[in-house]
Amino acid sequence: MRNPGKLLVLGAHGQLGGDLLDAAAAAGVPAQGAGRAEVDVTDRAALRAFLDGAAFDVLVNATSYHKTDEVEGNPALAMDVNAHAPAVMAEACAERGARFLHVSTDYVFGGDRDRKTPLLETDSPAPVNVYGLSKLFGETLSGLPGGDVTVFRVASLFGVRGASGKGGNFVETMIRFGREKGALKVVNDQVMSPTATAFIARAILAFLDREGAPGVYHCVNTGAVSWHGFAEAIVRLAGVPATVAGCSTAEWPTPARRPAWSALANGKLAAVVGPIPDWETALADYLAAKGYR
Repeated sequence: MRNPGKLLVLGAHGQLGGDLLDAAAAAGVPAQGAGRAEVDVTDRAALRAFLDGAAFDVLVNATSYHKTDEVEGNPALAMDVNAHAPAVMAEACAERGARFLHVSTDYVFGGDRDRKTPLLETDSPAPVNVYGLSKLFGETLSGLPGGDVTVFRVASLFGVRGASGKGGNFVETMIRFGREKGALKVVNDQVMSPTATAFIARAILAFLDREGAPGVYHCVNTGAVSWHGFAEAIVRLAGVPATVAGCSTAEWPTPARRPAWSALANGKLAAVVGPIPDWETALADYLAAKGYR
């Protein structure tokens, strides 16, 4: 593949950042990663000093304060991590002429409860929780310095390392609880696009290789499913002897509201990187990589 230059991945110890470094190594793309031990993104001066001292041509921001319910009670921290830090990154990239690729979320949507078709990049955001709002601010602030900025909106991630700070991911949780309890209850009125971090990592490299134009892209596996339907597929494909009952959001209240519909259309990205696998294929590949199949 064409060498896009040296990558710097912030959030390198999470499931997405780790997969991106692995994919870069496999493709022969020079890359380095940094996590909280190397730089505290909530300290804007320290973050800027770190970036000014680093050698990179492409900066990928995979950092995020994404504990959705916890974020509701910590809006200032959410803004620091999800909005103000990306603004510093974008400014540093603009000044040196580097590409900035910022990872955002489907949770910038959710206010249109009547939606039944995948959301496009041109659809108006309407977050329903603090997490989604802070990420939307991050998208907006990243564009202000006027540099080469690309926003990749991702969704419902599952990767072999598990989510940083969450101790796993939805797939692992369903397998563990399914084995322990033999019965699961999962909401059936929230629809999204489950996405493998291994796919996102490959898509980022393909996007850079093919010199995709700056802008907003939905980087998700193809298709849409409820969390209940996703859980059913997980236990079926993993061979877990468990039943999966559905319930409404009203029956499973949480501190933060969740989008009733946040399924994303990925045609714009597919036009750059090529055909995108559906979520069930990505799930089967993940389960095989984890030794469940």
